[in-house]
Amino acid sequence: MKVTELLLAELDREAVGIRKTLERVPEGKNDWKPHEKSMPLGRLATLVARMPSWIALIVEKDALDLKPAGGSNVDQRPLRTRAELVQALDEGVLQAREALAKTTENHLLKPWRLLVAGSVVNEEARHDVLRDTFMHLAHHRGQLTVYLRLTGATVPAIYGPSADDARFA
Repeated sequence: MKVTELLLAELDREAVGIRKTLERVPEGKNDWKPHEKSMPLGRLATLVARMPSWIALIVEKDALDLKPAGGSNVDQRPLRTRAELVQALDEGVLQAREALAKTTENHLLKPWRLLVAGSVVNEEARHDVLRDTFMHLAHHRGQLTVYLRLTGATVPAIYGPSADDARFA
């Protein structure tokens, strides 16, 4: 099996859990956070919804500068409703699927760089960056499920049952 096929299968599996989580985000609580050092709920949900779009960025671009001269070129508009969150997820998954379907195994071996103000802070093979992106996404989705619990929303089954959803993912 090709690496691109493995990544597409992983994307499809993860998208299900992401969708179930975003569909439960309570509306009207975007500024809520469990601790003063924590990210606000709306920002975290927006991050989770948009992270699948990073896959296309990693495949199609050679680098991302988090603080480029002239300001960010990444969409950072907040998503305010569950519908907007799910729409952003769907768009990102579609972009990711298209990018992965068009790429080659050889391209995934090429380096990808993360920069801050023009300085390289990380450089790895694209397939490694993609793997790390899936782990990063699972981490933030896990944070979001804790926020769901703390705000009284139900927590979906993702990798197994939750106290609110006895189905096995």
